Amino acid sequence: MKHDVETTAFETVHHVPQDWRDRFAFRLVKLMRVVPDKFFAKRYGHRAVVLETVAAVPGMVGGLLQHLKALRHIRDDQGWIKELIDEADNERMHLMTFIQIAQPSRFERFLIMAVQLIFYNFYFFLYLFAPRIAHRVVGYLEEEAVTSYTQYLAEIDAGHIENIPAPQIAKAYWNLPDDARLRDVVVVIRQDEAEHRDTNHMFADKIIDGSAP
Repeated sequence: MKHDVETTAFETVHHVPQDWRDRFAFRLVKLMRVVPDKFFAKRYGHRAVVLETVAAVPGMVGGLLQHLKALRHIRDDQGWIKELIDEADNERMHLMTFIQIAQPSRFERFLIMAVQLIFYNFYFFLYLFAPRIAHRVVGYLEEEAVTSYTQYLAEIDAGHIENIPAPQIAKAYWNLPDDARLRDVVVVIRQDEAEHRDTNHMFADKIIDGSAP
């Protein structure tokens, strides 16, 4: 089946923790997943609204701190700033798309604000003092995102979630055809998450080998 091929291509990518920093990042992400799993269960659209709020924070924080660091040291950033800011903007578009799809309730909108407030401050200080762990956390978060979107696709393919027309904002952003459906949107968003996963694990590896800016 097509879905099995897609699952194999994306879900088998996993960075095996190498030391206590990686294990800390991995366990932290697994802990962060507990509440969304219990609260949203298989309401994947609503889960995505809240989780994309979290996912849109690291790139902006990392880009800001890398920008300030480049100014302090008067040196080139090796493209990290643009990559991180682009990541944040891409995740924001994921959020804008799923707001159109899921139509979050007032409580979920409040939850978005609360999650953003808590996670922004946590991640700011994590990146400030331990950027390698911060990037590894994002790498593992994106691994979980790929898994969640793969499960989302499975529910759509099984007919448990209606494959509704794609919202206009998604068709415009990803240049999808006029007849694009929800499944097409989830596929391109999962591809984005896979790219962010690989980029952040790469950034963490560059910090380890000393080639980071």
